[in-house]
Amino acid sequence: MSREKFSVKQLLAIALAVALSATAANGAPSSSLGSSLWGLVLRALPNLVLSVSAASPTSAPTPANAPSVFAPDKGKFRITISGQPVGSEEFEIASSGDTWLERSSMTAHAPGSSDIKSSGQLRLTADGSPVRYDWSAEALKKATGSVDFENGTAKCSADLGKASPLRKDFKFTSPVIAVLDNNLYYQFGILARLYDWKTGGKQTFPVLIPQDMVPGSISVESLGQQQAGNGRYETLRVSSPDLEIMLYLDGNHRMMRLEVPSSNVVIERE
Repeated sequence: MSREKFSVKQLLAIALAVALSATAANGAPSSSLGSSLWGLVLRALPNLVLSVSAASPTSAPTPANAPSVFAPDKGKFRITISGQPVGSEEFEIASSGDTWLERSSMTAHAPGSSDIKSSGQLRLTADGSPVRYDWSAEALKKATGSVDFENGTAKCSADLGKASPLRKDFKFTSPVIAVLDNNLYYQFGILARLYDWKTGGKQTFPVLIPQDMVPGSISVESLGQQQAGNGRYETLRVSSPDLEIMLYLDGNHRMMRLEVPSSNVVIERE
């Protein structure tokens, strides 16, 4: 399988404008087959290993009658780069029996590139622990995959049109794992729900990028209220050693806006 090497800064510069057909570093498949805007968050991290620890949140079991960290939400994001619209994402999260189901579907296009399509369906427990994730992605060609989360192990499978699916398992020390897949932005709204607002401060979360089969960790820190666009919002800074993302939330902690300052990417709720 061929490889193409891109630095984080290079990928951020082209954002959604260039379609790739390559494998990620360390043999992980770039199965989105499109420039991975959010895969950049973690791809360059050093802890791409089979066992990932988490400083927060705690792995203690959640009482059965504890309230959910989630609330029903539905809407659409507009995606822009340097002020120019390049795509949109429709999203919804709702209770489904004793779990919650989050669905996202993104379509983007930039001049000189193929259309990029990504979709994901994430099932979670009330405390935010993922149960199963199914995804599909299409640019130059189509790929599909799934992840089953069982007792702290993420069992990943990806079908890239080869003779047999790619499979890889990752072990985590916490059941609460942030799923941040390529080019699906509402999943950062899920991350904002996992953040412990009462505790505050900087919190570290274990993360999985299913399309790339890449684990890692990411830090989230509350910055209080800040101005962004035409509104004033509760603000979270999401960061890795190579990238900073700003999340802007309303009073109910719904994600209203997301910015990647280094690449002029803005995702805003319509």
